[in-house]
Amino acid sequence: MFERVRGLLLRALRVPAEPTPPQGARDPRVFRASERYYRYKLLRWALSQAGTLIGLVTGIMTLRAVPVLPNLWLSLEAIAAAGFLLQLPFTYAALRLDFELRWYIVTDRSMRIREGLATIREQTMTFANIQNISVRQGPLQRLLGIADVEVRSAGGGAKAGGSGEHKRDMHVGLFRGVDNAHAIRAAVLDRIRRYRDAGLGDPDDEAPGAHAPLAAPAAASPPTTITAAPSLLAAARELATEARALRETLARAAG
Repeated sequence: MFERVRGLLLRALRVPAEPTPPQGARDPRVFRASERYYRYKLLRWALSQAGTLIGLVTGIMTLRAVPVLPNLWLSLEAIAAAGFLLQLPFTYAALRLDFELRWYIVTDRSMRIREGLATIREQTMTFANIQNISVRQGPLQRLLGIADVEVRSAGGGAKAGGSGEHKRDMHVGLFRGVDNAHAIRAAVLDRIRRYRDAGLGDPDDEAPGAHAPLAAPAAASPPTTITAAPSLLAAARELATEARALRETLARAAG
């Protein structure tokens, strides 16, 4: 049942395949959200469904207390119950796909984050603009052993368009729900150091130790002797003779 609903959602929403690293990038590393993050989202989904069920039962009990035609409240009851049951496999499949379709890619020059199902958000941040990397962890995340890695680039303000998973500040990248947050932070910092040591991101530069050793410096070229043309030397001598004669004439005139 789940696989059928999953395939239906993927076809209906036309979700693209897994993202590719930025063009020209090397040594990509792929990180994924933790299974514990999936269980965290599943718990939130279950609590939401329980709240909906409680509201549905309360509504049915209220309808039964209203003196209306029995057929009317029975019809409303059946429609509400059917709607609740029908949405369960679709909302669960959307939850699972939202977890599966999270991609965090770190290359030698940038990082790319893609997440979302109905609305797909793909974000690429180059190491030249990254200013701060931090690890965030709430109480429930600490209990589950997961955290978020926040990467902030230049130009980001204190305010963002929303909160939580609806944040849309393009100057902030989030590795959500990972169980190796400090290892990811260290890996990104190491890539940034290599990137900057390699010459501020020239695509032809290679990070020291990443792929190949630095090339030996080229041997110094021997000094070059410039030989002037004979005609140029003759003109220079003639000009010097005329200048010397002019100085002697001025000296006699002054005497």
